[in-house]
Amino acid sequence: MGNRYWVWVVVRLGVGVAIVTWAASYMVPGSGEKEFQKTLDAMKQVRSLRAAYTANPFGVQHNEMLWEIDCNRDIVHHQMHLVQTASGVSTAQEVTRDELYAGGFEYDRQNDGSWSKGQYPYRGPAKGYCGSLAQGVDSNLLPQIATMIKRGVLQKGDKKTVNGVRCREWLVTMKGGTRGLEHDTVCLGLEDHLPYEMTVDWENSRTSFSDYNGTIQFDGPEAALEPASNRAGSN
Repeated sequence: MGNRYWVWVVVRLGVGVAIVTWAASYMVPGSGEKEFQKTLDAMKQVRSLRAAYTANPFGVQHNEMLWEIDCNRDIVHHQMHLVQTASGVSTAQEVTRDELYAGGFEYDRQNDGSWSKGQYPYRGPAKGYCGSLAQGVDSNLLPQIATMIKRGVLQKGDKKTVNGVRCREWLVTMKGGTRGLEHDTVCLGLEDHLPYEMTVDWENSRTSFSDYNGTIQFDGPEAALEPASNRAGSN
């Protein structure tokens, strides 16, 4: 009888420890959350970058986009090339855009290679992107790391090289099945923790990130790319 009592005590203690361990696993951040928090902190220091995006979401269209951002100069360059075919249509629809936001104005590249300047000044998109990065909130340009920390199931993958940088791939599955974030991969730099690649399965897309805090050479109107101090002094 005595032996049974102690066996029962040991079993109950074991169950109690298992329950406490299980509960703690939900309260204490795991290695994935900690690594992604490092990424979020590193992204707050980003002042310039390139992001190249390709996608073929439905098998009938191809989409390419490029963003070049310089927060210090308040410049955004955006290119888009979209090819889409519809059922029963023999010819594909093609859309190409080349836009530059600099000096408070939008410039559009024309078919002859020249740039057309918008009529009215406005607050450029660089301030929006750069402000979101500095605050540690999702910018809709870099991976949505803040959302992934809150709602993602993060699984460590293998190491790989993207644009010459060694990074570790993470599989991200969002709790609640947020559209577009169900089964993504994000490759985080082993040294700087910054994202270098992201893939999204539902749209067959891949985005690569490069030139963090590097000098971006923009192709655009010379006057628009001058430092703000030069533009002010010319008036």
